Amino acid sequence: MNSETEAMDNYLQRILRARVYDVAAETPLDHAKNLSNRLQNDIWLKREDLQPVFSFKLRGAYNRMSQLSKEELRRGVIASSAGNHAQGVALSAAHLQCKAVIVMPITTPAMKVKAVNAHKAEVVLHGETYDESYEEALRISKNEGLTFIHPFDDPEVIAGQGTIAIEILRQCEKPPDSIYVAVGGGGLIGGIAAYVKSLWPKVEVIGVEPSDADAMTKSLLAGKRISLTNVGLFADGVAVRQVGERTFSLAKKYVDKMVTVSTDEICAAIKDVFEDTRSILEPAGALAIAGMKADIANRELKDKRLIAVACGANMNFERLRFVAERSELGEEREAMFAVEIPENPGSLRRLCELLGNRNLTEFSYRMADSKSAQIFMGVQIQGPSDRSELKKSFKSSGMSCLDLSDDELAKGHLRHMVGGRLPASSKELCKGGCKELLYRFEFPERPGALMRFVNTLRPEWSISIFHYRNHGADVGRIVVGILVPDKELEAWNDFLEDLGYPSWDETKNPAYRLFLGAHSV
Repeated sequence: MNSETEAMDNYLQRILRARVYDVAAETPLDHAKNLSNRLQNDIWLKREDLQPVFSFKLRGAYNRMSQLSKEELRRGVIASSAGNHAQGVALSAAHLQCKAVIVMPITTPAMKVKAVNAHKAEVVLHGETYDESYEEALRISKNEGLTFIHPFDDPEVIAGQGTIAIEILRQCEKPPDSIYVAVGGGGLIGGIAAYVKSLWPKVEVIGVEPSDADAMTKSLLAGKRISLTNVGLFADGVAVRQVGERTFSLAKKYVDKMVTVSTDEICAAIKDVFEDTRSILEPAGALAIAGMKADIANRELKDKRLIAVACGANMNFERLRFVAERSELGEEREAMFAVEIPENPGSLRRLCELLGNRNLTEFSYRMADSKSAQIFMGVQIQGPSDRSELKKSFKSSGMSCLDLSDDELAKGHLRHMVGGRLPASSKELCKGGCKELLYRFEFPERPGALMRFVNTLRPEWSISIFHYRNHGADVGRIVVGILVPDKELEAWNDFLEDLGYPSWDETKNPAYRLFLGAHSV
C-alpha cells in the first residue's frame, strides 16, 4: 500500500469514527430551483447554515474536543477565532462542561462576541488581526496548560468537517458531477475531498476563494504553502494568510481545481440563496455558490448535477446594505458608466432616449465646462451583452463613455461623492508646487483607528477629499485626497509604509479625473 492510499484510508477511518452529532445536526441537501432554472444545471445546496451555531465549524471543534482526556477537559481549552470557530468551541465546551477561552481580535463585531459569551466562554480581545490573536492564544495555552483547538489544521478537526461528505453521499440519489467548497485554512475542503475521493473518485471537488484571499490557489500553483502579504476581509470567515500543512497536503492530492471570485460575485450569490431559501448567508457562507456560478460560466456547463456547500450564516445585519448595493453588479444586472455629453440643448434628452426601457439606479450630473458635462450613472441591464450594447449606443451617438462597472473606487466611493472639484485657489496652500494624491485605505474598524490615521498625517499636508462609509464589516474603507508638496513625496511614501494599512494609489484613476480631480490634473 503506497503512502497516498495510507493517507486516504487514515482520514476515511477518522471521518467514519468522528463524533459530531452530540451537538451538530444532519443538515438537508436542498434543491435550488431558481438557480437551477436560471443556470440550466441541477443545483443543490448543502445547508450547513442551519447548524445550531449557523456554521459547519461546530463539527470539527466538537470532534476534536470529544477525544480529550478527563485531565485535559478539567484544565480547559483555548482557541483563536473571529467568529464561527469560536462559537463551535464555546458550544462544545458547554456540552462537555469544560472551561473555554476564546481569543478574538479587538476588531471583532459585538454580535460575535455576544454569541460566544452566550455559551459561557471567556472572551479575550487581543490584537487587530487573526494572526495576533492566534499568537496570544498559543501563549496563554502554554502558560495556563489549556489545550489549543486549531480552527483547521488538526486531523480530528478535518475529520469532523468530513462528516458533511458522509451526509452528502447518503442524501444523493446518484453521484454529482461536482462539489464546490469554500476554502479558508482548508479544513472543510480537506475533510470533504478525502472522503468523496475515497468512494466517488470521479466526482470533482472544487475549492473557492475570494480573489483577495487566495492562499490555497497560490499555494497549489507554487507547489508549496504561500503566505499572503495582505488578506481581504469581506469574507472574514476565510480570511487566512496561510493554509495549514495538513490541509495543503490533502488539497494537493484530492482537490481538482480552484476558483476565485470577487466581492461583487459573493454579494450576488448571497442574493441568489436568499431568493431560493429566504435565508441570508454570510460572505464566506456564500463563497461556494459564487464559485459554482463562475465555473458554470467559464466552462459553459449545462445539465450537470452540482452541489455547493452553504457553510455559514453569521451575517452582520449592518453589512446587508453593502451586499444589496453590490449584488446587482456581481450578477451583471447593473452597470456603471461615466458619460460625457455636449453642453447644448437636447443632449440630456438624447442620452435618456439611448437608455430605452432600462431603469436608472444612479444619476449624477456635473457641468465640466461650457462645452461639456460629465454624467455618472448606474443602469439596470440584462447581462454582459446588454452592457456592451449600451456602450456601443453611447459611442455611436458621439458621447464619450467610460465603463466603471469593475472600478473599485467608483463602486465603493465615487458614486457617493460626485459633485465637486479641487478649486484653483487650493494651489496657494502648497508653496513651491504640489499635487493632489488620491488613495484608498482599509483600516481595522475599531475605536480610534480613524483618529490614528488623521493624527499621523503631517500638519503641512492638507486633506482635500475624505470619504468613509460604514459597511458593518471588520474593516473600514476610506478614500483620501492629500495635497502633498513635491519636495515631500518621499516623506509621503514613508508615511504609507509606517502606517501599515493596506492602500491603493488612485491618483491616475480615470473616474477620479473625470469627476473629482483638479482641473490641472
